[in-house]
Amino acid sequence: MLSGLRLARSCDMSSTRSQSAIRILLADDHEVVRRGFRMLLAAQPDMDVVGEASNGREATDLAAELQPEIVIMDVSMPELNGIEATRRIARDCPKVRVLALSMHKDAVYVREILRAGARGYLLKDCGEKELIAAVRGISQGQGYLSPEIADAVLDDYRKHVTNPIDLLSTREREVLQLIAESRTNKEIAASLSLSVYTVEAHRGRIMEKLNLHSIGELVRFAMRNGLID
Repeated sequence: MLSGLRLARSCDMSSTRSQSAIRILLADDHEVVRRGFRMLLAAQPDMDVVGEASNGREATDLAAELQPEIVIMDVSMPELNGIEATRRIARDCPKVRVLALSMHKDAVYVREILRAGARGYLLKDCGEKELIAAVRGISQGQGYLSPEIADAVLDDYRKHVTNPIDLLSTREREVLQLIAESRTNKEIAASLSLSVYTVEAHRGRIMEKLNLHSIGELVRFAMRNGLID
């Protein structure tokens, strides 16, 4: 828990700020880093640093106590890491938004803290303008990713996110679209140069692979996946 002096200093500074200022909690195990970010943020008329935490456990306690709008959360901290701290804050303080802060560009860190509930990921070597833009954007309900990690995140997403439609072969996706367009088996067979029996077999495999049990469910699936309007 923060010392009484640090809390008192935060409260004194808060009293001079506008009631509409973005209330921010800083969580980083390096005091020099916290001091630098505090100076940058405190210089903004619409931002108010209400507290500091040196580990993930302090961060979760202070988030519950102070209810800031944003927690700027270091990913790697002692006692309780930033990923687990973010998970607990998302669970216990749903109105508090977490902006992850890290030196790591590895997509695994980004993926795990975003899965835990963070609204953005910022590299520690970012510029002042990027930090301010990220804080303001997240306070308005937007997400934020440092441009340097965007490609890594997209590649990681493609590797780890699967869609049931990927279970279907190219031919099965063709048949699925035509079924969703209300084509009969005979019309589909003529369109794809298949026998009606083959179309019926494709239909059965599609329903089985997607765990669908009616044409209505199949049509809704096709719409959700952009096969038909």
